[in-house]
Amino acid sequence: MRGETVGLRALEPEDVSVLYRWENDPQVWRVSGTLAPFSRHALARFIEEQQLDIYATRQQRLVIETVAGGVAVGAVDLFDFDPLHGRAGVGILVYGPEDRGRGYAGEALDLLAEYAFGVLGLHQLYCNILSDNAVSLALFEGRGFVRCGLKREWVRTGEGFADEYLLQRLRDPVR
Repeated sequence: MRGETVGLRALEPEDVSVLYRWENDPQVWRVSGTLAPFSRHALARFIEEQQLDIYATRQQRLVIETVAGGVAVGAVDLFDFDPLHGRAGVGILVYGPEDRGRGYAGEALDLLAEYAFGVLGLHQLYCNILSDNAVSLALFEGRGFVRCGLKREWVRTGEGFADEYLLQRLRDPVR
């Protein structure tokens, strides 16, 4: 799946080093819900599992890479895949500060939605975003996701509890 500036591709065994860096960065843990570091072995097993069908694993991670140069800049995940109800959760990471604000995440979400709705036949995508994450809220809302719920004091943070929004994007929204 290719756009103008980024493409999405399956995980490869050589991605273990980049995943090790991304997954073990405590700065990412607040939005990913991670509580402890991952070993290279655990990440290698995760990559192996990702070679299975999404219907078997109920999740899929795709690497976001630049079209010019093929550099991995992040990842986008489908999780809680529910084929019966035609939905999946979405998570996204553009890791390096130098890669943020360049439109990579928006284009990656567009490519993912095209895949989820067109290939997997999903009816809806959803995401959960902390209420103080204005950048992520703007990203998802700019790509057709709509706030549909607020979970009060939902996530424990170092400062206490934070609210979290639930956003949805329907394949064919009724307006």
